[in-house]
Amino acid sequence: MTARMLAAAMRLITGITPRWVGCLPDSRPRVYFANHSSHLDGPTIWAVLPRNVRNLTRPVAALDYWTRGKFRKYLATEVFNAILVDRRAPTPRNNPLDQMLKAIGDTGSIIVFPEGGRFNGLDPVVFKAGLYHIARKRPDLELVPVLLDNLNRILPKGELLPVPFIASVTFGAPIRLEVGESRDPFLTRAREAVMTLRQS
Repeated sequence: MTARMLAAAMRLITGITPRWVGCLPDSRPRVYFANHSSHLDGPTIWAVLPRNVRNLTRPVAALDYWTRGKFRKYLATEVFNAILVDRRAPTPRNNPLDQMLKAIGDTGSIIVFPEGGRFNGLDPVVFKAGLYHIARKRPDLELVPVLLDNLNRILPKGELLPVPFIASVTFGAPIRLEVGESRDPFLTRAREAVMTLRQS
């Protein structure tokens, strides 16, 4: 199964068409950050990106979930080229931030979910600090807010097979860490950037 075939299958399953309301697709290094309610979230964002952008973009995903079973591991490592992170407390030898920064390098982009887990509320919960640390260490990166809608209804938590439902993915205007901006105001602003896309 090639990445191109799977991307087409993902678009078919979700019936999804991307909406670029604040930016256009671009191959420059970016961090796409989104609300998180389904295991389909990362693959869906990845699948709707144009092929040249998709080839440079890696979803960040939970090691424990995506290595459970040979097929799931194959998808994560051979198709999505996901950055698999250990969700336990980081140590000097196991730091997800280091993995992400290394993956970005000079040309890469990543897809992250700052809530730190899946939640079914209409709005994302308070963001964890990872996005802030990425922005602080790599101020050159564009941080693109993404709103996902209805993915949790296509693959509800605990289910194995997707069900037909129309979902949407909206890409907003990039943000950056402002000079002198501290962690909590930045994370609040980033979360609001995702939420306001519902009104777009």
